Amino acid sequence: MTQNFKLAIIGYPIGHTLSPVLYKAAFEELGLDYSYEVLSTPPEDLITQIKQLRSGKYFGFNVTIPHKVPVTLFLAKYDEFVNLTGSVNVVKIEDDLSLSGYNTDVYGFMEAIPKDIDLTGKKAAIIGTGGAARAVCAGLYKKGVSKIDIYTRNVINSSETIKTLRNRFTEIEIKAIQTSLMEGLEDVDILVNTTPMGMKNFDEDNSPVDDKNIESLKDTALVYDIVYNPLRTALISKAIKFNKRYVCGLDMLVYQAVRAVEIWSGQKPDFKSMKIRALEEFLIGES
Repeated sequence: MTQNFKLAIIGYPIGHTLSPVLYKAAFEELGLDYSYEVLSTPPEDLITQIKQLRSGKYFGFNVTIPHKVPVTLFLAKYDEFVNLTGSVNVVKIEDDLSLSGYNTDVYGFMEAIPKDIDLTGKKAAIIGTGGAARAVCAGLYKKGVSKIDIYTRNVINSSETIKTLRNRFTEIEIKAIQTSLMEGLEDVDILVNTTPMGMKNFDEDNSPVDDKNIESLKDTALVYDIVYNPLRTALISKAIKFNKRYVCGLDMLVYQAVRAVEIWSGQKPDFKSMKIRALEEFLIGES
């Protein structure tokens, strides 16, 4: 028996998002008559937008930049990952119209890591200190890493973020390093780019890590770029060039969407069918 529910994504600027494509594929597979809207929501309209979403017409919504932190103020309850990151990207509107928050970015990040890679007691390097870095730190914490080097363009400007991460993840030795001072990654087991560098129409041809440092990675290390458009970023191209294992951002995106559908509907869609639909969308865009 199908059910009819309205879902949406809020953010600003929201631009072209793959979310409608991913969720439509999931809803079709599961036989759910759910609709999904893209709602451009400037910061000054956030409160009004949430009131409209809670009007009883919506079952839940996704949250993207710049609302992932502010929306936490409206939650009646939230999951472990929201608590760890201080940000939310999936909200379920309960029967009493209260909001339950989830951070599926952490889940998506972890699920995309190959199952044969054990990070327990290992060292990670993260490029960037933005909101995505919080989700990555939480995922690495759950994976058991013991050390994280965080590379930032300006250590002084990032001091508050680093302090917050150290307070949240006290079991991990977190070190802040100026990106310009990166000199070899020989002891790193996983390298993660959380910056937008390499994104389509945003410094697309550049990588946050140069050839020398990628080449210095051990053969068992994993290069992980959370940027999903283009599919093969400049960083991933370097990983391929030096025969390093890698994960593209699309896998993280699809896995977090799989978890969101499970939260909203209680049913888990097929990862492969959603990824194929996303890849088809990329091919259409390039034709």
